[in-house]
Amino acid sequence: MDAQAKEAGSVISASLFGALAGSRALPFARGDFEAVIRQSGKGIEPSLRAFAAAFARAGESDAPSLPPVRQKLFRPLPAKAAHPRLNALLERIRGDFPVPVHAMVFAGVSRLVDYQDTDYATEYLDHVARFRGFDNEEKGWTLCLAAAKYIAGAMAYDDVISVADLKSRASRFARVHREIGVGAEQIVLATEFMRPRAEEVVGLMPARLGSWIEARPRLFRLIDYAVNRGRRVQTFKLRGFVVLHALASLQRLRCRTLRHARESRHLRQWIDLAIVHGALNYDLAVEILNSRRLVKGYSDTHARGTSKFERVLSTAPMLTVRTDGAEWMKRLIAVALKDEEGSELDGALRTVRAL
Repeated sequence: MDAQAKEAGSVISASLFGALAGSRALPFARGDFEAVIRQSGKGIEPSLRAFAAAFARAGESDAPSLPPVRQKLFRPLPAKAAHPRLNALLERIRGDFPVPVHAMVFAGVSRLVDYQDTDYATEYLDHVARFRGFDNEEKGWTLCLAAAKYIAGAMAYDDVISVADLKSRASRFARVHREIGVGAEQIVLATEFMRPRAEEVVGLMPARLGSWIEARPRLFRLIDYAVNRGRRVQTFKLRGFVVLHALASLQRLRCRTLRHARESRHLRQWIDLAIVHGALNYDLAVEILNSRRLVKGYSDTHARGTSKFERVLSTAPMLTVRTDGAEWMKRLIAVALKDEEGSELDGALRTVRAL
């Protein structure tokens, strides 16, 4: 590809772009890719020549083919579990939810039992069950499916405990070894780069203590200074692994932390908003639940996503009475997902407020 690019008077990125287009891995036509090159305004003709050469090469019969994209499949609801508490959860799913929703709800229960415990999964079922009365088979159980999916994600939020847990699991070490192609005789020296903000550290504390520290800016800034330099945790050494394992073991105390108190409050407010609209505007209620897609990740990524999530939801009262309210909410979510800085979202929000 580098040789093709040089022959065309361009750079290898143009050939890479052409090979990607020619591989048919993405659902775009060739003209869509070429339009991107033309919009760049620089070295258009050489880039198009390099693109075309690589596109043709990728489409040759002897070029390797990509495996088909696998759709995510949910496990069916099992007949029985190995523990009485898990069996009680299975019976609750069968009794409270229609069959088309079972697999999604079971996926949420499985995730939250692993994340916390069976009591936490029971709380999840309580939340999802609130939507049962607004849904039916004619509507495809869309509201219940959205609730089952996104409430599980919201309850399994990323915090210091969950990050430490995931980074110290045997399955993760096995995956790293598999991805980098390590042989049985080779040793991997893994270093985790962790840079929690003061908010994450204080959020790990008991709710009252964390609130007390946040109310004292000088102390809060001191903690921020201490942790903001970041840490390199060498998990191939006993000391580094023990640190992560100790943090992960705080799982049983999670529900007493300041972070959990805040996440629970936000969760209830979001669910209550969707419940209110479940009776007023079904499709809008579905999009209110779907808006949780905006909240993801950890630390600064989570903070940015939460900010966009709250701004999008602020339009719900204005959209309730509109027949196209759900479509507008869907557009806002789409804009927020692709808008890193938030400027496009601001413009879209102004448009909605002017309706």
